[in-house]
Amino acid sequence: MKKLLMAAVLFSPVALFAQGKEKEVPYEVRGSIAQQEKPTKLYFRVRKDGKMFTDSVTTPDGRFLFAGTIPEPTTAQLFASIPSTPDNPMGRKEVAVLFIGGGTNTISISDIAAKPVTGGTKHQEAFNRLNSLTENVVKQSMELNKEYRALYNAKDEAGMKKLEARFEELEASHKAIMRKYLTDDPHSPIGMYVLNQVAGYELNVGEVEPLFNALSKEARATPTGKQFAYRLELAKKLSPGQPAIEFSQNDPEGKAVTLASFRGKYVLIDFWASWCGPCRAENPNVVSAFNKYKDKGFTILGVSFDENKEKWVEAVKKDQLTWTQVSDLKGWANEVGKLYGIRAIPQNLLLDPQGKIVAKNLRGEDLDSKLAELFK
Repeated sequence: MKKLLMAAVLFSPVALFAQGKEKEVPYEVRGSIAQQEKPTKLYFRVRKDGKMFTDSVTTPDGRFLFAGTIPEPTTAQLFASIPSTPDNPMGRKEVAVLFIGGGTNTISISDIAAKPVTGGTKHQEAFNRLNSLTENVVKQSMELNKEYRALYNAKDEAGMKKLEARFEELEASHKAIMRKYLTDDPHSPIGMYVLNQVAGYELNVGEVEPLFNALSKEARATPTGKQFAYRLELAKKLSPGQPAIEFSQNDPEGKAVTLASFRGKYVLIDFWASWCGPCRAENPNVVSAFNKYKDKGFTILGVSFDENKEKWVEAVKKDQLTWTQVSDLKGWANEVGKLYGIRAIPQNLLLDPQGKIVAKNLRGEDLDSKLAELFK
């Protein structure tokens, strides 16, 4: 459950490859709103070169146009300005998610409250087909999320825990649909997008490498395809049994700490940040494991994705993280994070006394169980 929530809200915007202007493709989004009492303000949002780009227009006659260039076809969101409410203080409603690039996307909106009709490009048509396949699962997930949020607000931990199995079932169903979509149509124009959804943040090389190799050469040659190939090779290097990648980073006092200095003990490399809610929620479990096994040959090396030293040190003290901590205060651009391909936190790797990877992403009871097995 924690993995599911983490992946939904935390991601690294750091691009692995520089993308030159010469490789960019044009996009155009043309649409109309049939019914509007007054001009509507629309916002168009797309991620470009690792940053979120937002454009806006007002529609006096209901018609609108967005145009520009992007490194490769990708998803984009269209929002409408609506009256703000306590539940929606920003006053924005998502109208549509589009797949833009390499042509003109069309979107016909009867009114802002209704589901629009989209099309115009091979990417959008493929995206529409995928959405029709996953629609039922997505709807169930949204309903379950509402129920979960209500239990969270009520601090009903027992009720939240009961929903975990259902969340896992829906996530598995969603990935199974996408996996079948790729198997049935490996040359889909949105193949790399679908593969990234199947793979998630923690690559299972045996599962995703065959799917990647089945994609067209064109898809694998895109910036996203090259990034995925890099992630695959890194995942192989960081699989259990492989030696961890050596690094050095400074502690809060500015002293360099090397990974090699921890040889002779089992060490958990713990990627976290003071601003990361799921990380802070997991910290009590990590503290418990540290206190239970620190005298048996176990320790922890925290790698923080913070940018503010004061907040980092404050969180370390408040959460009672009494083990070694390092950071370069570069946030998501943390050099160790990039070295290990960390795209979401919390994440961790457990190393043996020789510096080889034993396991990855052990949380809660899983961490304690693994350590109990090692130190029995």
